[in-house]
Order: sequence, then structure tokens, then C-alpha cells
Amino acid sequence: MGSLIGHVAPGLGFFLIGLWHLFKHIKLHLLHPYTYKSLSWFPSPRLRYLELYLIILGSCASVAMELFISPRRHQPLDTDGSIPSNHLHNFEHSFISMTFIVYGVFAILLDKMKTKSQLGLTHLLGALAFAQELFLFHLHSTDHMGVEGQYHTLLQIVIFVSLLTTLMGIGQPDSFLISFVRSVSIVFQGAWLMIMGVMLWTPSLIPKGCFMNLEEGHNVVRCRDDHSLHRAKSIVNIEFSWFLISLAISVMSMYLCMVRIYGEKSACWTTLKSKEVDEGLQYDLEILSSSSGTGSDEDLESQKGADSHVDERKSFIHGKIKTGEK
Repeated sequence: MGSLIGHVAPGLGFFLIGLWHLFKHIKLHLLHPYTYKSLSWFPSPRLRYLELYLIILGSCASVAMELFISPRRHQPLDTDGSIPSNHLHNFEHSFISMTFIVYGVFAILLDKMKTKSQLGLTHLLGALAFAQELFLFHLHSTDHMGVEGQYHTLLQIVIFVSLLTTLMGIGQPDSFLISFVRSVSIVFQGAWLMIMGVMLWTPSLIPKGCFMNLEEGHNVVRCRDDHSLHRAKSIVNIEFSWFLISLAISVMSMYLCMVRIYGEKSACWTTLKSKEVDEGLQYDLEILSSSSGTGSDEDLESQKGADSHVDERKSFIHGKIKTGEK
């Protein structure tokens, strides 16, 4: 991180994974509303672990970039084996990626072993990755008191939502809303990281009264006075609010479109079940009505004749009512 590509690349990864999860969770819930279970990853048709492989490969590339490619000497340590101050943030970013590698590897192993606690443990590993991300961004070694700090503060709110909903998914795996919010928060994480990269490292987009300053080997946005700093932070807040509204409109539109595409099957199934219940209730009411009449032998005989043309459930109910009359 610490550059445009360093924010846009991982941000794009989060965005695509979150969008994939959002699509799959909505589809799964629409097709199986009564047997829905929340999943922390989804198998692909041709290559089952494609999603997890991409997470592992992307995280490995991030570690390599932070520790071996970006540093001038292609290794992060000083000549005496210590960690230089300007490389502390590289280690912090790499540990976030390492945690996601752990998640991906063990998610594959748990799936191969088919353990009973597979679903809960995979969610726990995902929560661990989000917790690590939140911890290191909150206690970042880089100076985040300025405009960059405002972006990171708002990012931590979104990460906390991802962490919270992942933990909630362990105890409530059948809750579609928890999975929906978690997927949206992952999309938000990715989009906000990309926005950070573009807004902080594109000179023409830097707020009025601020400038780019080279500090400890990377560029940082600084403002000339407190008035410019407060104005820049307010602009960041406006960007966050605008994007939150845009995201809400987008995901709800996506949900409504998918309801039109995939919701017909579940709707038809629900209609048929409701029709069966209504017919059964109407039949029972007819029996009760006839039983509360004169109770003549002719009525009893006509009911017996009707019993031969109904199913076991209806015959059983009818027989019970007759027994009560006697």
C-alpha cells in the first residue's frame, strides 16, 4: 500500500469477492428460502476452490510486493537485521495479507476433511482476518492524523461491520440479512480502498489548500493550515456519505432485479403450498359444518361415501369427527 496501485489492487480484490458473495447469497436465498445456510465462500462450477485460490494468490502477491518488490534493496530489513522505520507499514500490511492466506488454506483443508464444525470454523477464520485488518489499521505506524487518517478512520467502521457480521454468522448461519450486510460491507471495503488510492495519489484531486509531501519514502497529503485540513476532512466525510447512499441504491436494485429473475420458482412453490393449506382448511371446515347439522343417518352415509374418494389425511380427520359425534 502507500501508493495508488497499493490501494487500488487490493481494493479491487475485496470489491470483486464482495460482489460475488452478494450475488451468490441472494441467489441461494431466493432459490432455497427455507433451507438457506450462510457460507463464507462459494465453490465454482469447474474449479471448486477458485475463490479461495484467488484469495491466496492475491495475498501472496501483496506480501511479495510489500516485503520484497517495493523496497529498494528488495528486502525489508536494515543492514543490521532490524526493521527500518520507513518499512514498518510494509510489515503491517503484509501481516493482514498473511492472515487472509491462513483463512484460504484452512478453508480448503476443512472442506476436504468434511468436518462437522467446518462452517463455524471457516467463519471464525474469516472473522480473525477482519480482526487483524481492523487491529493493524487502527494502530497503524504511519501518521494518519491528516486527510489520509480520515479515510482510514472511515475504513475501520466498514471493517468493523464485516467483523461483526462474520461473528454473528457463526451463531446464526440461517440468517440471510447477516450474510447480505457482510457481503455489502466487503464491497464497501474494496470500493473505499480504491477511492482512497485515487483521491490521495492523484495530484489533481487533492483538496484545495493541501499538497503532496514526500515523507519516509512515500508521498503523504499535507494541508497548509487548520482551515484547509478541516475542509479536506469534511470533503472526505461527504464522499463517504455520497458513496454510502449510492451503494444502498445499487445493492437494493441488484436484489430487486434478482428477485425478478430467480424469485419466480420460490414464489410458485410458496403459492402451491399456500393453496394446499387453504384447500385442506376449507375441507376441514366443510366437515365440521356437516357434523354440526342434524346428524341424520342419511348425512352419515353420504359422508362415508365421500370418504372413499379422499386421501388418508382427510379420511383420518373425518373419522375423528364421526367418533366425536357418537
